[in-house]
Order: sequence, then structure tokens, then C-alpha cells
Amino acid sequence: MVSTRGRYALRVMIDIANNQGDGYVPMKDVAARQGLSLKYLEQILPLLTKNNLVEGIQGKGGGYKLTRVAKDYTVGEILRATEKDMAPVSCLASGADKCLRRGECKTIGFWEGYNKVMNEYIDGVTLSDLL
Repeated sequence: MVSTRGRYALRVMIDIANNQGDGYVPMKDVAARQGLSLKYLEQILPLLTKNNLVEGIQGKGGGYKLTRVAKDYTVGEILRATEKDMAPVSCLASGADKCLRRGECKTIGFWEGYNKVMNEYIDGVTLSDLL
């Protein structure tokens, strides 16, 4: 399940893409337009900045802007920047311990297939598509 953080990150990225023009978009403006808590956005923006999805400056005229054009972002990379893991089950999570039941698991093929389809889908949708 995608958390609130992931859903809000997509909304923030869309809002910035729609409103940046030639400058930076103040987070208070994004928060107001999206009906989101500025405090919560202050937890999301460092994740987006750390993953080089946005860049920000402080002070008068400050805010955030995209580091690339919208068509060059995938929903998958935005979600992965804000979610701990996108795996549908814990045994497929990155860095997970090897499952002791994997050899006899009747459902692992299903979960691997689901994971593949989901990742192909979210990696095939761009920020530009959402605009």
C-alpha cells in the first residue's frame, strides 16, 4: 500500500510542475493549493531533494523546482524516493532476509509476477502523464 507520504509526494511534484514557470515554488503555496499541512510537506521535501527530484533555495523568492522536465520523471522513482519499499510482500523487499519457506512457497510466483507488473506500470507513467 502506498502511504500518505507517497501520495502527497506525487501531488507536490505535480503542483511544482504546474506552477514553477521560470522560478521556485514556495511550499506554503503548494500546501495551500493542495490542502496539505506545511509541517508534513517539510518531511517530504528533504526526501525529494535528497533523491535529486527537486532543488530548493531558502529566503525571499525561495521554494522548490523540478531538476528535470516533467516527462523525465516516473511515478515509480517518486514513490521509491518516499516509500521504504514498493514490494507487495516482505520477502520481496530489498534487503530482506532469504525466506526459509521460499522453496516450498506456492504463492511466490504470484507475488513476483505482481511485483513485476506493478513496477513496470509505475515506471511507465511519467509526471507529464499525470499533468
